[in-house]
Formats: sequence, structure tokens, C-alpha cells
Amino acid sequence: MMMVRRFYDIKLAQASYLIGAMDTGEAVVIDANRDIRQYTRAAAEEGVRLAHVTETHIHADYLSGSRELAAETGAQLLLSDEGGPDWRYEFAGDAAAVLLKDGDTFDVGNIRIDVMHTPGHTPEHITFLITDTEAASEPLAAVTGDFIFVGDVGRPDLLERAAHVAGTMDAAARTLFQSLQRFKALPDFIQLWPGHGAGSACGKALGAVPQTTLGYEQRVNWAFQVNDERSFVDRVLAGQPDPPRYFAEMKRLNKIGPPLLSGVPTPHHLPADALARLVADKALVIDTRPVEEFAAGHVPGTINIAMNKAFTTWAGWLVPYTADFYVIVDPDGTGTLEQARKDLAMIGLDRLTGYFVWGELAAGGQAKETTAQIGAEDLVARIRAKDVHVLDVRSDAEWREGHISGAQHIPLGDLRDRIAEVPDDRPVVVHCLGGTRSAIAASVLQAEGRTNTANFAGGFRAWTAAGLTSEAAATTA
Repeated sequence: MMMVRRFYDIKLAQASYLIGAMDTGEAVVIDANRDIRQYTRAAAEEGVRLAHVTETHIHADYLSGSRELAAETGAQLLLSDEGGPDWRYEFAGDAAAVLLKDGDTFDVGNIRIDVMHTPGHTPEHITFLITDTEAASEPLAAVTGDFIFVGDVGRPDLLERAAHVAGTMDAAARTLFQSLQRFKALPDFIQLWPGHGAGSACGKALGAVPQTTLGYEQRVNWAFQVNDERSFVDRVLAGQPDPPRYFAEMKRLNKIGPPLLSGVPTPHHLPADALARLVADKALVIDTRPVEEFAAGHVPGTINIAMNKAFTTWAGWLVPYTADFYVIVDPDGTGTLEQARKDLAMIGLDRLTGYFVWGELAAGGQAKETTAQIGAEDLVARIRAKDVHVLDVRSDAEWREGHISGAQHIPLGDLRDRIAEVPDDRPVVVHCLGGTRSAIAASVLQAEGRTNTANFAGGFRAWTAAGLTSEAAATTA
């Protein structure tokens, strides 16, 4: 009898799988993230031993936990040997990993797992076909990683746009098309267990349903409806979201060997009076409270990345991997140190050196700065009076679809590097679509001394809802 446990990290929109043979008590984990305790706990609950740990490809959106999980449990590590010399796991030899090629097979008790090379998203990408040999001779399911999602397919542009391997995305898109043609030959009834869901930047239109079937995807997934290779290439490359900045570092670390969490030091609890020195030294201090609370009062020089669903992504955009940083947590509110550490560790942000507790800072009277909020009508009046500079921090795609006339465009992920481009001769009003990204951007500007900064809390959505688009917005092709 076969058992399956799916694990889903909502902030990464990332899925991993524990598949076990109950009769023999063996199991495999596929696409483990860095929270390896969830897998060892589940294995203990199911009464199985982790015999194998593997993954579909060298991930770009999170730090793999496969190496650490195998080392912790003694499981055999299995890694792709496809993709050519440039896309092999450099740590495979040191980790005594077994290398997998297209057509290889390994067993987990009575479960047969066949390896299928499915390049396109990445050159080394493999898919695992799962067969319960006690019940059938054909596969029940395929763990597709970033190859096929519910309603979409993995983007083939990340090597070029995130890992900066120039001139690769067109060829990768053609390879992805060929992989899909080959995959179509499998039976329609095969269940597809993808590596990501809605909200992931590994595709542009991922569904929120946890699994699907090949037959259903051939009916509804756009990628199966396009039978011409050139048309497929053009469509799959069009409109892909901006890859978060940290993707390049994840690719590098997952290829050379993810660092083990056992070597990451514990951050120190710092006294409230230590914050002033850190801010003066231009240390990065992240206040993890909700945007409304930060706007109502915060310590000057800190930036706000709220500990919500987008926390991991925006930390990856804005926190460098080359310097120590600090967090402010509010254990009586929405975020604890433990949660912040877990989320940051998922993308390898291990240089969290110390933390402050919000209640201690507030009691010391350090919350001396606020962030002004402005509405659509007031913004229109100030634009007409020409006494304000509007900064749009949405993505390139959003900007192209429509923007406020005369606004400056700097995507949030680029703002820390491009602050000098923002004029300082008049007040700045920051906006995004709904007010979340602009709140982060306003905090970044304030931390750099741009104190005359306000957040357009309703964002471009409120602007268009008020019927202002035709008056003071321009749309570009």
C-alpha cells in the first residue's frame, strides 16, 4: 500500500512530497525545502524510514533541504545528472549522491519510480513517474516539479533573466515545447503533482488547485493547446513576472551545495538602546510588524517588511546576502523570531545577527517617525499643483499596462540601488497596485533620510476605481 503526504509552504507557494511504501516501511522525499523537521516528523507519524531524498531540479526560488535531510537521516541522496556539464550538482560527489539519467529507475519498497528528463524550465530538470507495483504496472502519478503546473508550465527564461546566462531563454522555450510533446504520450489518467501553486514566480498563471491530471491539463492548460513551436515560444516568454533578485543566489547555492542549517548561528536578543548605534552605522534593520502599525510609529532608519504571505519574497528582493542584518519582532502581535528565522532560512538569508522586541523599543520611546498616508483626491490636487513627485514601484508589466501620467517608475526590488534617481526637491508619494509594496518602498526612502515621503495607500487600483485613469494616467503598449 502506498502513502503520500504533500507539504506546502504558502509563502513560497512551494510543494514537496513524502511517498512511502507502507508494507516495507520505506519512503522518499521529493523537493524538500529547508524545514526538514516536517519530513522527519511525518515519517515518524507514518511509521516509515526515509530511504531516499531527491529533487526535480536545481531550484531558483528556495534553498533546497535535500542535502541536509539526507545527511540528517542517512537516506540516499539522488540527483539529476542531466543538463550537461554546466548544470550538474557540484556537491554530488562529496554528498555521495547517486546520479540519475533519463530512463533510470529506483524502488521505494513496492513503489517503482521512473526518471524522465523534462528539460525546458532548466536543462537538468527531471520528472518522477510513480507506480504502485502492487496495484498496477502503469504509473499512477508524476511529480512534475517546475515542468507542468495546474494551468501553466514552468517558465524557461530564468537561466537568462535570473541566473544571467545570456541567450538561453529562446532555446529553453523550444526545449520545453519538445518535453511537453513527449509527455503527452503518457496515459491521460496520470495524476500530476506539481512543485508550485498560485503565487509562485516560477510561472505566470499557476492554479491554486493542489493537483491535476494529464488529461485535464490537455483540455484546459494553454501550453497543451499550442501545437506550433514558434507560437509556443512567443507565448511562453511573453508576460513572465520579474524574477526576484534572490533567485540568482538560490541557483548558485543549490548548485554548489546548500549550506547546512546546523552551522547557522542563533541571533542575539539585543537591548533597545543598541538600535541607535546600528542605525547610525547604516545596518539593515527590518521591522516585521504590519504596515499599518509601522506607519503609525516606527524607529527612524528601519525598513518595513511585514511578516505576511509576501515576507519571504520581499526579503529576498531587498536583503543582501553579503552583510549582517537585524529584525524587529512583535511576539505579542503577528510575528515571532522563530517564524522570521524560518522564513528567512527558506531562501538562505542566514546572516540574521540579532533581533529587537517591539514592546521594548516602544517602551523606550523610540517610535518617533510616522508614514503619512494620502488618498486619490488629495493626490490629484497635489499633482495639479505640481508640488509632489509620484513614484510608481510596481513591476515593468504593470507599468506598461497603465500608469499615472508624469510618474517615475522604479520597481520596488530595485529601489535600494536606485534611490539617488528619486528627486529630493519636493515631497514624494509612492504607490503600487494596492498599497503593500508602496508601504515597503516608503519605509526604504524614509530610512535613507527622505522623510518627506507619503504612501498612496489605495494604490493604482484606487486611482482607476475613482475614474481618474483617463484624466491623469497614460497607457503604453
